[in-house]
Amino acid sequence: MTVLVLTLATSAVSARNLLGDPRAGEEIYSRCLACHALAYDRTGPRHCGLFGRRAGSVPGFPYSEAMKRSGIVWDEHTLERFLADPLKTIPGTAMGYAGIADPKERADLIAYLRQASGSAQCRQ
Repeated sequence: MTVLVLTLATSAVSARNLLGDPRAGEEIYSRCLACHALAYDRTGPRHCGLFGRRAGSVPGFPYSEAMKRSGIVWDEHTLERFLADPLKTIPGTAMGYAGIADPKERADLIAYLRQASGSAQCRQ
């Protein structure tokens, strides 16, 4: 019984941490713009269509072999892990970014990316 309660409590905390503010996330996304854009590839791949996409699968983008072989499908949980520590999550990734240490900032960024995926900019 104790294990079940602990598991449920941990799941509730994790789910709560994933609820972010997309408006705050848009500001955080401005840090990503040096390498990424929503609708087109830059140094990093585009983010439109990110949710449900297999890592390393944007046609024509030159991903690292590590990213292509990762087997990750992007959702809130995989993004949370990757954004916390990209180099640990996918050793050998070409994304040389240390990650976002603040869980709230990660949640906000993920909420923005989720919202932006449905934006007019991504439906073009």
